[in-house]
Amino acid sequence: MVRIGVLGCGRIGRVHADSIAATRGAELARVFDPIEASAREVGETYGAPWTTSAAEILDDPTIDGIVVASPTPTHVDLLSRGVRAGKAVLCEKPIDLDLARVDACRADLGDLTDRVMLGFNRRFDPSFADIRARVGAGEIGGLEQLVIISRDPAAPPISYIEASGGLFRDMMIHDLDLARFFLGDVVEVSALGSNLVSDEIAAAGDIDGAVVTLRGAGGQLATITNSRRCAFGYDQRLEAFGELGMLAAGNQYPTSVRFSGAARTEAGPPVLHFFLDRYTPAYRAELAAFIQMIATGAKPSPSFDDGRAALALADAANESLRTGAAVKPA
Repeated sequence: MVRIGVLGCGRIGRVHADSIAATRGAELARVFDPIEASAREVGETYGAPWTTSAAEILDDPTIDGIVVASPTPTHVDLLSRGVRAGKAVLCEKPIDLDLARVDACRADLGDLTDRVMLGFNRRFDPSFADIRARVGAGEIGGLEQLVIISRDPAAPPISYIEASGGLFRDMMIHDLDLARFFLGDVVEVSALGSNLVSDEIAAAGDIDGAVVTLRGAGGQLATITNSRRCAFGYDQRLEAFGELGMLAAGNQYPTSVRFSGAARTEAGPPVLHFFLDRYTPAYRAELAAFIQMIATGAKPSPSFDDGRAALALADAANESLRTGAAVKPA
């Protein structure tokens, strides 16, 4: 039995607690949040001890791994304390909003970063992972173009936007990592942004829509489209195009039932509305990979360095948006 502690009982922490509680071979050993009501609620929901002291998890030698699901400014401290305490770490994205701080953490921890897995759950989505495997097997020949579309049903609260680090570091970073998963190294980033959804987001100095183009080291091109608003739900699609054909994953629905009548044909239900519905299987598969990493001592994938690379792409997108020029990521 692999014993896992969860640090942070907000929305994403609850997702991880649910995955651990539902997974055979895993035990939710303890949950932490500095807000007592949040820690108690998650602990009681999943039948786990709860605490308002992170040290109770970090210093417990019976806990094998931790999930860092706390606010981004706490990630570097908690993951560093975790690996130094001999635990495997699954850290939510991003490692930090400041690339220099990420690099300092990497230099400080050295080989201990080999015990840190990054929470880029979309790599584990069954449809996306299937396409990636089939591209790798040569089914479409050489990959030439990749299209990733990710639109949220509605913008988060402005208080979240103001602390998020901006659309590229907060929302698109998942897609930037997914692009690297397919393309490998990215050598050029070009970005366009818009403010068509929310005056509040514009006033906060952020954008609410973007299209980013990436060039891989092998010449492949990828486009990523993001929006903070989508009238028909959580729009999540991917298309890989190559010399021999194309592989595509469309949106998912609660059922496959379709209605046809005089006024409309092939009418279906709304797409799954948000990430909790759409990506539950991906979170479960991500946890399984984390447990396997703990059990075997294997190096993590996605790794700390993958987290650093995705943040560098987000920073390059911000620089391209500011200057209007293509940017080489740091």
